[in-house]
Amino acid sequence: MLAAATLLTSCQSILDQSYQADLKPSTNPQIVDTVQKNDPRAAMGAREHPRILASYGGEYHDAKTERLVARITGALTAVSENPNQSYRITILNSPAINAFALPGGYLYVTRGLLALANDASEVAAVLSHEMAHVTANHGIERQKREEAEVIASRVVAEVLSSDLAGKQALARGKLRLAAFSRQQELQADVIGVRMLGEAGYDPYAAARFLDSMAAYARFSSVDPENDQSLDFLSSHPNAPQRVELARQHARAFGQEGTVGDKGRDYYLNGVDGLLYGDSPEEGYVRNETFLHAGLGIRFDVPEGFRIDNKAEAVLATGPDETAIRFDGVEGSDTQSLTNYLTSGWVAGLLPDTVRDITVNGLPAANAKASAERWDFDVTVIRMDKRIFRFLTAVPKGNSSLQATAETIRNSFRKITPQEAADLKPLRVRVVIAQPGDTITTLSARMMGTDRKLDLFRVLNALPTGAAITPGQRLKIISD
Repeated sequence: MLAAATLLTSCQSILDQSYQADLKPSTNPQIVDTVQKNDPRAAMGAREHPRILASYGGEYHDAKTERLVARITGALTAVSENPNQSYRITILNSPAINAFALPGGYLYVTRGLLALANDASEVAAVLSHEMAHVTANHGIERQKREEAEVIASRVVAEVLSSDLAGKQALARGKLRLAAFSRQQELQADVIGVRMLGEAGYDPYAAARFLDSMAAYARFSSVDPENDQSLDFLSSHPNAPQRVELARQHARAFGQEGTVGDKGRDYYLNGVDGLLYGDSPEEGYVRNETFLHAGLGIRFDVPEGFRIDNKAEAVLATGPDETAIRFDGVEGSDTQSLTNYLTSGWVAGLLPDTVRDITVNGLPAANAKASAERWDFDVTVIRMDKRIFRFLTAVPKGNSSLQATAETIRNSFRKITPQEAADLKPLRVRVVIAQPGDTITTLSARMMGTDRKLDLFRVLNALPTGAAITPGQRLKIISD
C-alpha cells in the first residue's frame, strides 16, 4: 500500500510538472488525407466516392450516430490485419440495407442497415467483413472487371434509344460489379469473424445479422418466396451453409452467449431518433400512397402493391409481374403532351393509341406501347413546368393493364397545404417495455406500414413466440 501510495504521488507530481496551460493542437496532425496522399488504391476510392454519394442520397449527418459508427470502426481498426490501413467511414442517407467498401479504405454503411441492426456487434460484423475486403485487396480485382463493364455500358448507351432501358442495363452492370466472388466472400467472412472476436465483440453477431437481413428481405418482398431485394443480400449471398460457417469460425472464441460484448445499450442510444425510410427530399411512402411535399403531388397504387422509392424514380410491384414506374422531368408549359409522348423516349409506342386526356383537372396524354414480352400503358401529366410520367407494365396478354393504369392515373393530384404540413419523416424510436406490454401492444404503435407486427418483429429480431419483458428496450418506427 505504501509503495502504491508513493507511486500515485509520483504520478501526480509528474503530471503537475508537465502540465502546460498553452498546449495547442498539432500543426501537422495525422489525418486520413495525409496518410493516404500517395496511395494509388486510395485514389481509386476517391474517384468513385462522389458516385456512391449520388447513388445513395448523399451523406447522413447526425453527430450521435456518427460517433457510434466511428467507435465501432475504431475498435475494429485496432485489430485489423493491416494496422497501417486507414479508413473513411461514411453513413449513407438511404433506407436501403447495404454496406460495402472501395479500395483505399472507403467504407460505407446505410442508415437503413443501422436501423435494422440491434446492437454494436452486428454492425461491427458487417464493417469487419467490408474491412476484410479492403485488406485482402479484393476491390482491385473488382476494378479490373469494371474496365470491361465500362465498354459494355457505352454499347448499351449507343444501341438503346430508350433512356430507361439504358439506365436499367447500366444498373444491372453496377450490381454485377458490386459482387465479389464466392471465394472472396468466404475469405472476408473468416477475417471478419476473427476481427470481431479480437476486438471484444460477440463473434456470433455475423451469423445473427445475416439471419436478420434475410428476414427483412422476406418481409420486403411481395412474394415471400421470391427475394426481390437489391440491397446487401444481392451482393452478399446468404446461403444457410455460409451462416453455419460463420458460427463455426465464432466457436473458436467460445460458446455462443458466453463470449464477447454485444454493445446493445450504447448502440440503441446511438440510433434513437435515426431517420427511417424515405427522406423529405425524395418524398414519402405511406402504405400504398406516395406523397411529395416539395413537388406538391400524391398518388395511390392498387391494394397489394409495394412501393419502392428510389432516387431516380418511384417503382411499384404487384401481383402477376405487374410493375409501375413514376418519375418527373422538366418540360415546357406550352409543349403538346401528345407530341412529347411521340418524341422517341418510349420504345415500342403504338402511335394510333396516343390521346389527350385530363387527370383531376390537369392536362395529360396517354398511349399504349409494346416491347418483347411486355405491354405498357404510358401516361404523362403536366403540372406547372414539370411533366410527370407513369409507365405501367404487364406481361403480354394480361387483362389487368387498363384497370391498374387507370387506378394509378386517376389517383394522381395536387396535395393540399394541410397534407403538406402534416408530412413528417419517420424515425427509429427506442422505447422501454412497461408491465403489461406485449408484442401486439408495442407493434400497434408502429407507423408507416400496414404490416406493423411483422416489421416490429423483424426490426427487433423477435422470433415467433417471443415474449416481451418489462424494462426491455425495443425499436419502433414513429414520427
